Amino acid sequence: DFFTPIVDDPFLYGQIAAANALSDVYAMGGEPKIALNIVCFPNCLDPEILSEILRGGADKVLEAGAVLCGGHSVQDDEPKYGLSVTGFVHPDRIYRNYGCRPGDVLILTKQIGSGVVNTAVKAQMASPEAEKEAVRVMSSLNKKAAKNIPVHACTDVTGFGLLGHCMEMARASSVTFEIQTQDVAYMKEAPDYARMGLVPGGAYRNREYAGDGLDTGNVEEVWIDLLCDPQTSGGLLFSVPEEEGEEFLRSLEQAGLETEVSVIGRVLEKQDVFVRLV
Repeated sequence: DFFTPIVDDPFLYGQIAAANALSDVYAMGGEPKIALNIVCFPNCLDPEILSEILRGGADKVLEAGAVLCGGHSVQDDEPKYGLSVTGFVHPDRIYRNYGCRPGDVLILTKQIGSGVVNTAVKAQMASPEAEKEAVRVMSSLNKKAAKNIPVHACTDVTGFGLLGHCMEMARASSVTFEIQTQDVAYMKEAPDYARMGLVPGGAYRNREYAGDGLDTGNVEEVWIDLLCDPQTSGGLLFSVPEEEGEEFLRSLEQAGLETEVSVIGRVLEKQDVFVRLV
């Protein structure tokens, strides 16, 4: 996985892009072992910028306990960076993005709103605190959230937004997700920016994707925008047996995550929609 710069600092950009790529392995319950750099870079930019991007990526690969084994670079008009990651998982402990069962609780390991906050940053309307929170969340590995946890299903929350990934999981599992909108952890200033209209275009495409499979009830539009907000290097969304929920939360607390964990809803028997907001 690789993408164009999402922050101005090249080192932070490298960290975020690497954390995002590594997340795909964690989302399947795996452990990253080998990573290869994927680089596109213009010849008009200072090579020191590229050095800092690669240093940021290497920092996250090291934190993940994997080995960086080179990679491939091409000249391009716009910088792009990411990783190709190989990992291992026991065949009996693979996390899949389907298999949710009625009665499960839904637990999210990072607060959402990075798309909205990054839009505010580009408009030079975000506070330093909001930008700092978004960078911390996006650059945090999902490593600590993926250890020895009994789950029925799991996915990482990325460009489809929390709502899009909920739709995907519920449809594949033939169940309905009931999302407690106010229980979802949001980046602190994201609702304010969303009310100002600083919502990326991808959020509206994600809303359109949900279509008739979504019941928004009486939920205020700003919260729907945030649930549809495309995330960069978002958290893991777990569907966990209800009886395991408390132990699951304790294990996350003991892991010392730098992000906010929230119980966002529950899994119901299949109804007339795949996701219901309350």
